[in-house]
Amino acid sequence: MSAALESLLDLLDLEQIEQDIFRGMSRSAVVPRVFGGQVAAQALVAAGRTVPTDRSAHSLHAYFLRPGDPGAPIVYTVDRIRDGRSFATRRVVAVQHGKPIFHLSASFQAYEEGMDHQAAMPSAPDPETLPTAAQMLPRYADRFADPLMVDRLLEARAAVDLRYVDAPPFATAGEPREPRSQVWFRTHGKLADDPLLHVCMATYVSDMTLLDSVLLAHGRGGWAVGDVVGASLDHAMWFHRPFRADEWLLYDQESPSASGGRGLGQARIYTADGQLAITVIQEGVVRVPRD
Repeated sequence: MSAALESLLDLLDLEQIEQDIFRGMSRSAVVPRVFGGQVAAQALVAAGRTVPTDRSAHSLHAYFLRPGDPGAPIVYTVDRIRDGRSFATRRVVAVQHGKPIFHLSASFQAYEEGMDHQAAMPSAPDPETLPTAAQMLPRYADRFADPLMVDRLLEARAAVDLRYVDAPPFATAGEPREPRSQVWFRTHGKLADDPLLHVCMATYVSDMTLLDSVLLAHGRGGWAVGDVVGASLDHAMWFHRPFRADEWLLYDQESPSASGGRGLGQARIYTADGQLAITVIQEGVVRVPRD
């Protein structure tokens, strides 16, 4: 297991300070605020720790309310909304400096048999044939205004092996493309056999690239290039089938719409053997900077 992954696991291992109240730390992100995937993953950890172990997360719906301060702890308060025979529902509010910065609702279900069908996995190259972030990012160092941006991006993604199938937005800025993007990802090291941990890790990664397809449609390079500004607004995930975040997962993303200063991304995450594991939808603020 890499040191970066150990550090991320420590970040997700929340401190319980009272019944249904947890505290988590943060770390610096590429932008000067707490990374949204971190807050969502930590909130799901908090919710999951109040649910019977025979129930697995099957969905979450979240709103990003305020930018998080990476220099301050985050307090997560869990409300046990309902415990039924099959489902359990939790609401989590993340607070910093006395104000809510994030709100999450999550539902957990006891395993049961049922009807089964899925959308077919799209074609994608073998992830082992694609360049790693360390191989790919330095090629585009001249695209970033900040000379340290490559190092910052590599540090932010050091716990995850994330490989682009096609060129990322910052590689083709100025050239509009089809609003579709694919990446393969897995953690840099094996994880414990805890289903909640794998769900939380996928939640963490899901916020890294989902709005890329919005940028591609308009030939924008992204936040690191500086030709757009924005932030996540809301995030929803449905967990359909078991998966492991330490094994290759294909993140197939597209954007059906952008308007009113907002862009929508939707995606499906598949296991390497073609099982549809997760559906993700996110809307974010995507604005062109004013001169």
